[in-house]
Amino acid sequence: MTVRLEPYRVNAYNTAKLSENKMHDDTVARRFGFTGGLVPGVEVMAYMMHLPIARWGRAFLERGLIEARFVKPVYDGEDALVTAAEAGVGLDLAVESRGEVCATGSASLPEQAPAIRIADYIATAPVATRLPVDTSSFQLGKSLGTAPRDWAGEAARTYLSEVRETDPLFATENLVHPGMLQRIMNRVIVDNAILGPWIHVGSRMQLLSAASCDDQLSARAKVVGNYDKKGHRFVEIAALIVTAEGKPVAHCHHVAITQPREQAAA
Repeated sequence: MTVRLEPYRVNAYNTAKLSENKMHDDTVARRFGFTGGLVPGVEVMAYMMHLPIARWGRAFLERGLIEARFVKPVYDGEDALVTAAEAGVGLDLAVESRGEVCATGSASLPEQAPAIRIADYIATAPVATRLPVDTSSFQLGKSLGTAPRDWAGEAARTYLSEVRETDPLFATENLVHPGMLQRIMNRVIVDNAILGPWIHVGSRMQLLSAASCDDQLSARAKVVGNYDKKGHRFVEIAALIVTAEGKPVAHCHHVAITQPREQAAA
């Protein structure tokens, strides 16, 4: 029997209007055929996490699995409706806005977090000097890293406000919202090359432990895909997000169009 959970409605907010990625800028996004600047996929995924967290609580932060695919844009100021249909051991997730399905995905709670070989992910600093993106920026098998940071105090409160998250779990227990881990995955890309407008198209994240906002977190990443498809240049990144002490927090797979068709042809 399939049980449909109570939908979650959120007023979407474009957190990246002033970011280096001009796909979030109204004028540039319209050049690519969009109505306006895109709400970042990592924030849409954060909206999607609300229902699995409501369903499983802290246990989801410790060993939950979530996957998201972004198929249509979500725009600033528009309502986004997150739905979850419970069937079997997991949830089928969807995000609708403006009468369209904008994202689909799934979430589940494994009995235990899978074992990940930390040795497979090398601690690497981001590049000393970022260069304009080209075919060598994300070579297959290349190790990448991010600068460590935490989300303590005001940073954590600001993040929860930006993604409209009201679940008291995070503030009460000083825990990192897993959407923050997706922001780290974006940093893997932007800390290692200078990009023009680019698009995050999907992610899979296996949570391994609940991180404190006081933890210093960074990504140990490697390039697992780099290819052209329909005129776009795609990059796929696998990463282990760890604390400063090397404790694994999440294993992530991030897919992005680093050079959309218009750029790729330029």
